[in-house]
Amino acid sequence: TRTGAALYPAFGTWLGWLGTALTGSITSSNVLFGNLQRITATKLGLSPVLMGAANTAGGAMGKMIAAASIVVAAAATGEGGREGEVLRASLRHSLAMVACVATVVWLAARFAASMG
Repeated sequence: TRTGAALYPAFGTWLGWLGTALTGSITSSNVLFGNLQRITATKLGLSPVLMGAANTAGGAMGKMIAAASIVVAAAATGEGGREGEVLRASLRHSLAMVACVATVVWLAARFAASMG
């Protein structure tokens, strides 16, 4: 909550990304951070639904760099043993995409509430 209502929407999106990157599962990330997102959003006067969606959307961007996803992708393409290269190639895309999603969530939190 210390990031404040102005920054939390972007931070919350990155939290979903991190949760999925570490656990390998968007569902697990939502279980870990879903209640946190709801409580924090409520305390900051943000939409809990938006922050739950932000957690899931950020998680989708984190899925591509999760260890299990990298191993499966490398094995499926015959690139076993080159997981590090696959991760390096995927990481910048994952970071760019979560930054875009975080920006959209931030804009939605900032301007969509004032329109309704």
